[in-house]
Amino acid sequence: MGYRRGSAKQYNNQVLIKVFVDPKIVGTLVGSKVVASDRYGNVYRGKIVKIHSFSKSIAIARFRPNIPGQMIGEIVTIVPKNVKALSS
Repeated sequence: MGYRRGSAKQYNNQVLIKVFVDPKIVGTLVGSKVVASDRYGNVYRGKIVKIHSFSKSIAIARFRPNIPGQMIGEIVTIVPKNVKALSS
């Protein structure tokens, strides 16, 4: 996980995520929810908005609030968009 950036600008609310799935199905993850939690118990929720690289399976996720810099390199959980939450 790392910030999306260019040569002169860094997008703090957009994060590049390496997804360990078959490159053929990485396009189906657009719209899926992303959950990242740090060691202090803070939970950051986001959404995959775009695919950055199909061949390397890298997606762009947008978080609100932004991911802090200490979360760079951490592992996140992707919840597929076709999974419904159980309500009680």
